[in-house]
Amino acid sequence: METAFDMFYETEVPEEELIVSRADFSGKITYVNETFADISGYEPSELIGQPHNVIRHPDMPKSLFTDLWDTIKNGDVWHGYVKNLRKDGGYYWVYARVSTVMKDKKPVEYKSVREPVSREKATEMQDLYDKLRSEEEGTTRVVLYINNDKLKAAQALEE
Repeated sequence: METAFDMFYETEVPEEELIVSRADFSGKITYVNETFADISGYEPSELIGQPHNVIRHPDMPKSLFTDLWDTIKNGDVWHGYVKNLRKDGGYYWVYARVSTVMKDKKPVEYKSVREPVSREKATEMQDLYDKLRSEEEGTTRVVLYINNDKLKAAQALEE
């Protein structure tokens, strides 16, 4: 059995790049730019039609997305720091702005534009989100070290 801990691998968003996507009112992706596909590890065709939460990292507090949806459904612009999940299990941090796209003065879909986040800000937000998840959801992020012999014994039981 081969085990990889890709969840610990961060992909940095290049300073000169913006990640752009659009979604319908139910949250299904209707458009992604190449930067979104590259950073998330997906092909554009794998993302189109999928719920935007396909990239939601489990470290993100649910209350953040409740606030996002409440804000954009009211026609306001939501902005905040988001840790996203890559297809390979890794992650990347962005500062996101989500707004309503208007056509002929009517809302037609949502647009999200995301930009890079400094390591210091990502660390600050990870600490805050860990605290929020613990308080709101009763969950705690844990990294566990286990004796190699015990791990091998557990793996042997799985086989």
